[in-house]
Amino acid sequence: MGPVVLKVGGEVLDSPSGRQALWQGIRRWRDRAPLLLVHGGGAQATALARALGHEPRFVEGRRLTTELDLRIVLWTLCGELNRRLVAEALTYGLPAVGLCGADGGMVRVVRRPPRWIEGRWVDFGYVGDIRAVKPELLRTLLEQAYLPIVAPLGIDEQGAIYNVNADTVALELALALRAEALLWLTPSGGVWDASGRTLETLSVEDARRGLQEGWIRDGMRPKIETALRASARGVRVWIGSPETLDTLNRGTWIGSSPTAAESPRP
Repeated sequence: MGPVVLKVGGEVLDSPSGRQALWQGIRRWRDRAPLLLVHGGGAQATALARALGHEPRFVEGRRLTTELDLRIVLWTLCGELNRRLVAEALTYGLPAVGLCGADGGMVRVVRRPPRWIEGRWVDFGYVGDIRAVKPELLRTLLEQAYLPIVAPLGIDEQGAIYNVNADTVALELALALRAEALLWLTPSGGVWDASGRTLETLSVEDARRGLQEGWIRDGMRPKIETALRASARGVRVWIGSPETLDTLNRGTWIGSSPTAAESPRP
């Protein structure tokens, strides 16, 4: 049985009750399958940037990463946030190991070229696009029953470090590890339709329509774009909340809901 890759965003990590539900859910999952946690930290990085008098900029839900933004991301994601998650996991009896995508050359990237968006060229700065994933370090840790906690940064061939979208890191690691499922935890607890109702399933066709019509927007937009790539490559994706992680009884399956035999439930 393959591992389960779990991605949690920074907004969820700001909630003490959300973190408690996260660790309790992880403990239950680990009784069934090895588990890898990839975390974001955009909310924490934005808070630190503003405390330093710097206002981050975003395009289509993605952060523009200047040299200062990169330093803030390193301080936040690889520093305080990752270390605190490891320490907190240990209090729940989870043998956590903190990493970032640069460790062991795990996530290899190239700098993202400028893109034409909404009638103008946008330079995302120190943002990396993944070119290769080397999962050997993670496999070793998972085989030894550790819980890897990974911050989403990558490294290029010259040794430069880049900010990388956490959803994309989670997807590429899931593919490299032949994961059983990719589970995303978000404040919304799932994907909402145009009327604000949480969808139990979101078909590929409806996801594309939602992106086109705009009711899939803001931070959910890049998640759904990544989920569509996951679905096309055979990875089952669920978007939900920490409170439903232990049963997956609510939230949204991307593509189609699994049958009882297929369901990657704890």
